[in-house]
Amino acid sequence: MCGIFAIFSSSLEPTELRKELIKCSSKLRHRGPDWSGYLVVEKDGERPLNHGIAHERLAIMDPESGEQPLVSPDGNVIVAANGEIYNYKEIYAGLSAPYTPKTGSDCEVMLPLWSEMDGIPTPNLPNQLRGMFSVIMYDKTTDTYFIFRDHIGKTPLYIGWGNDGSVYVGSEMKSMVHECNKFQNFPPGHCYSNKGPNAGQFVRWYKPNWAPEMKPGLPPPTEKYQADLLRHAFEKAVVRRMMSDVPWGVLLSGGLDSSLVASICARNVARRSSSFPKLHSFTVGLEGSPDLKAAKEVADFLGTIHHAYTYTLEEGADAIREVIRSVETYDLTTIRASTPMYLMSRKIKAMGIKMVLSGEGADEVFGGYLYFHKAPNAQEFYDETVDKISRLHMYDCLRANKSMSAWGVEPRCPFLDDDFLQVAMNLDPKEKMIVKGPGVSKEDTRIEKWAIRKAFDTPDDPYLPDNILWRQKEQFSDGVGYGWVDSLKDIAEREVSDQMFANAANRYPHNTPTTKEGYRYRMIFEEIFPGEAAERTVPGGKSIACSTERAMNWDASFALRADPSGRCAGVHDSAYDDNFVADTVIESDEPSSKKAKTN
Repeated sequence: MCGIFAIFSSSLEPTELRKELIKCSSKLRHRGPDWSGYLVVEKDGERPLNHGIAHERLAIMDPESGEQPLVSPDGNVIVAANGEIYNYKEIYAGLSAPYTPKTGSDCEVMLPLWSEMDGIPTPNLPNQLRGMFSVIMYDKTTDTYFIFRDHIGKTPLYIGWGNDGSVYVGSEMKSMVHECNKFQNFPPGHCYSNKGPNAGQFVRWYKPNWAPEMKPGLPPPTEKYQADLLRHAFEKAVVRRMMSDVPWGVLLSGGLDSSLVASICARNVARRSSSFPKLHSFTVGLEGSPDLKAAKEVADFLGTIHHAYTYTLEEGADAIREVIRSVETYDLTTIRASTPMYLMSRKIKAMGIKMVLSGEGADEVFGGYLYFHKAPNAQEFYDETVDKISRLHMYDCLRANKSMSAWGVEPRCPFLDDDFLQVAMNLDPKEKMIVKGPGVSKEDTRIEKWAIRKAFDTPDDPYLPDNILWRQKEQFSDGVGYGWVDSLKDIAEREVSDQMFANAANRYPHNTPTTKEGYRYRMIFEEIFPGEAAERTVPGGKSIACSTERAMNWDASFALRADPSGRCAGVHDSAYDDNFVADTVIESDEPSSKKAKTN
């Protein structure tokens, strides 16, 4: 994972532009600590507008010669890319004109692709790519810049505008927050150029048949369930992400998603030569947490070299400010889950590991969050999955990428593979819905993510132990240890007075915090990233167990819950217990010591 940055159409003189370029790009160096590259393009004319392109490199492919920005053989086309292009060899093989790469970088393939597109900024270029990517391209011959972001937004990207009309582009907001009065998230699945009929506009290039505009409302797909098809598609997505020239590993929480990824990796590593290094797996949690125990069981089953890291409540609390600085959000759930991942990533980096595979995206694709138990029909279920996927760049993708890139570690997410999504999202949502509760037989019961669980339920050659394959969903901030969330609420109770919280709407009229914990994070965020433009890069809405108005209509009680913890959704296994009392899961803003416990 790298950091990319550019300033286009700047009125600064070349020497001053280079200084500005280095100053801004250096704020992204944590993403790419291995090398820095800077190019300034001087333009002629009565009022020359110069350009600058920068790259902070994390060397995953071709560590010795893959420095960026990449430049075409004739010196006219420049590329700065963040991410990985997994199908670059297939693209090279399909070019109409032979091209001999100068490096082993997978990103170099975009230079001949630009030539294949006749130097025209077209959505057809990113459509050729399979992977995760944010890309800045510039063609000197036509003074054209072309910027695009991957289909889901697995890699972060922001765009801003200077007072002189210049355009800033960067991997993280911190590269431009003090330089631009106006900036925003670069929308995933879109491209942007200064030339052509849509100059200065965001144009969607990613238009999957299951949701061309990535919005709910289409009739649900009707493809019938085929376990083999789903399993093979996911295995392919995992294997293509094992591409690396440096040491790598897998994240392993012990939940279904990361465990399946780890299992497929372990199988493929075992098939390679005996000299191939054994697979390393990593997990994090409070001492005695559910994830640590489950991850150890999976690691023992798969035979990985396992590393279990623990952190204390104090260590987690001490890291909160730097976590907010790194992930650039004040979203409550994201900060809770980012903190242990941030702490773990530092340990992973210390081991010399630069890349890990992770399980993000499965819950959005298969309706794995516990509130999906309340979905009333297939249409509602399907619409919610589409909506959740469209928001991933503001939540789980942001969390995984930025909390790990803070220490120069790259996460890869096979559940969000473009080709896998074509299979999984075209599946009839009836095959994904939860069937559980009184009157439902054991044979007819379907828990969350039944479709992917069943696809890997192969008793003759098991991928995972049954109790892991069918383990109920835990949100990451719950799974690392239930005391973690309670401790954060206790800190907020001490630091945010009742009077401060009563005036929350006056201080923060936009996205007003609904809990003291959320208010505390908002204060920290505002100190680091001041201004309206920064606060509007964070998604709005009440922080609850679900993110949309649609899901609140499924169950009126969702709207009463200020806390987004999965165990507060009223559908955890404990909610089906005869002795379960609903009031025990409706959490308020009181300190945890005053609340009833669900565990």
